[in-house]
Amino acid sequence: MALLIIPMTCFGSTLATSPPCQTPDDFVAATSPGHIMIGGLFAIHEKMLSSEDYPRRPEIQKCVGFEISIFLQALAMIHSIEMINNSPLLSGVTLGYEIYDTCTEVTVAMAATLRFLSKLNCSREIVEFKCDYSSYMPRVKAVIGAGYSEITMAVSRMLNLQLMPQVSYESTAEILSDKIRFPSFLRTVPSDFYQTKAMAHLIQKSGWNWVGIIATDDDYGRLALNTFAVQTAANNVCIAFKEVLPAFLSDNTIEVRINETLEKIIAEAQLLDVLKNVTFTDEGNSFHFDANGDMNTGYDVVLWKEIDGHMTITKMAQYDLKNDVFIITDQGTKNEFRNLKQIQSKCSKECSPGQMKKTTRSQHICCYECVNCPENHYSNQTDMDHCLLCNNETHWAPVRSTRCFEKEVEYLNWNDSLAILLLALSLLGILFVLAIGIIFTRNLNTPVVKSSGGLLVCYVILLCHFLNFASTGFFIGEPQDFTCKTRQTLFGVSFTLCISCILMKSLKILLAFSFDPKLQNFLKCLYKPILIIFTCTGIQVVICTIWLIFAAPAVEENVSLPRVIILECEEGSVLAFGTMLGYIAILAFICFIFAFKGRKLPEHYNEAKFITFGMLIYFIAWITFIPVYATTFGKYLPAVEIIVILISNYGILCCTFFPKCYVILCKQETNTKSAFLKMIYSYSSHAASSLAISHVSLDSTNSSITMTDPSSGGRSAAWQEGKDLQAQAFAHICRENATCVSKILPRKRISSI
Repeated sequence: MALLIIPMTCFGSTLATSPPCQTPDDFVAATSPGHIMIGGLFAIHEKMLSSEDYPRRPEIQKCVGFEISIFLQALAMIHSIEMINNSPLLSGVTLGYEIYDTCTEVTVAMAATLRFLSKLNCSREIVEFKCDYSSYMPRVKAVIGAGYSEITMAVSRMLNLQLMPQVSYESTAEILSDKIRFPSFLRTVPSDFYQTKAMAHLIQKSGWNWVGIIATDDDYGRLALNTFAVQTAANNVCIAFKEVLPAFLSDNTIEVRINETLEKIIAEAQLLDVLKNVTFTDEGNSFHFDANGDMNTGYDVVLWKEIDGHMTITKMAQYDLKNDVFIITDQGTKNEFRNLKQIQSKCSKECSPGQMKKTTRSQHICCYECVNCPENHYSNQTDMDHCLLCNNETHWAPVRSTRCFEKEVEYLNWNDSLAILLLALSLLGILFVLAIGIIFTRNLNTPVVKSSGGLLVCYVILLCHFLNFASTGFFIGEPQDFTCKTRQTLFGVSFTLCISCILMKSLKILLAFSFDPKLQNFLKCLYKPILIIFTCTGIQVVICTIWLIFAAPAVEENVSLPRVIILECEEGSVLAFGTMLGYIAILAFICFIFAFKGRKLPEHYNEAKFITFGMLIYFIAWITFIPVYATTFGKYLPAVEIIVILISNYGILCCTFFPKCYVILCKQETNTKSAFLKMIYSYSSHAASSLAISHVSLDSTNSSITMTDPSSGGRSAAWQEGKDLQAQAFAHICRENATCVSKILPRKRISSI
């Protein structure tokens, strides 16, 4: 062997010396005449004796180191030829042979090759130079050998000149499969490519990755070493060391003519083609040469084991070249084969699944550290070079994971505790709306209901509150395109309609109790209830329609979170969403200004200050909503908007209707026509007195008063003027707010007060 991984014990050899070469016939080791001569090259001796002369003389030296195993191979060739001659296989044709001892020396083998190529029937044994050797008749027709790949390559290059078939029994160098450089070479052993491949496979199967290599210093050893290094690297096996040992390479009677018919049948090129197509069987196995001239044989995997000081060799398996597998037939050897895995030959411990190799500063890739795979990465095999990345959009993995896990789809589910709480608050709000509607319907003709704008306006506002509470249901559950488009539109339009109605009421209250003629005329021109409500609501409808047409909200999968997929509604256009909310805020601000102006009107019948407070609650809720909504992330983002909707809706509902319900239910004595007129009279008297005092103060300031002793007549004049103003204010309130003192003034009321 020229390539070793396991140390082996060498047998001792019997030293013998070959006879000196005096004539060419002395150079021949064994010969026998025949019609067809076959050459043989065997390294029967180990090496040539080194010459003491310097410079070395051009002569063939003696050979020493008799190799009994090679000698037996030569005898096997002779025996095979004799068996063929004694059989009817070649009737009338005798095979001869001419065997040479190469002494494991290229020079000796080249000398023998020259004699093989010498011209047939030429007494001078010369090799003619020709441009075309097709008709050239050499001394032999084919050559068996040599054993060493280095010798075989040198011989084959010379035989290629005449395309003389060469069949080697032992040369396994991978380069000999190159038919461009060695077209006439064949061999009965597999290429080193398969040998090194089988060795690499065996090492990998045994779980080793840290081995050493010993090779001979010749073409065979060096080429096998390079091939083995490549194949082990492909299997992530490291070579701990390489040791190259010296290869110890040193230093016929034939018939006069051959039948012309035989010469036509057997020519060199024809013989080569015949050999390439030869197929034979042995013990049920079929053998043949492939396109590279290699025999389709395999290898026997043997185990060298020392038992009680004696080395035993056990056949463990057979390596199949074609299928790249080890064939094991015996159960005992099968167990021995498994025991190879118990032998530890690794630089580092193997990394378990969920880890990856991190190479150290060592030059070998087999020396490494094991580190855990980071989040969203995994490894499902041992000793993986790197962790595999999960698909971040659909899967995730924890640290040191062996597989990816599918992300869980999340949204604000109906079963979520927060969703249940919010739904309960929405249902409670709907119950309040229904209860308020029933209370107002049963007290339709009371002053409190009439001062609220009448039953129709109250119904419209209550319907808006009902829709606002109902819209929160579209924020819960699995998002759909329909729910995404409906929830914002329903809330935006219904809340705008609610604010528009409250804005109209604020304007009416301010108009009813305004005593400034200029402001009153302006408010009369501005006060168009139906037009105000339809215009304000229509603008919001246009905003929402444009939003739905050009950038409608849609369902979106948010995959930015590491372990879950958030199924949410993407609003489509932040600008449109902000415009919708901003428009509601503008209407609420105008409503707030009007209500703030009338906050000091009669207490039990005036809702201006409660509207003011309701608008403040709305502003606080939505101003808080903006930063919270912008910073909240995940499935609870819709809950933020639900909470703000509930706060603003409850705030306006409670401030608008709860005080009136309190008066209707608990202060029934104040919810009568007489109590209403008394309060109006008291407020108007106080307002007229205040106005008279203001006029007197203004007159006294603008006029130059020189009296040093004011008389009672002046006070009487001022008091009379206040009385007149009080009468005018009361008359104005009576005219503007329907039946006042008696039923004999059936004038049409401008307002509901």
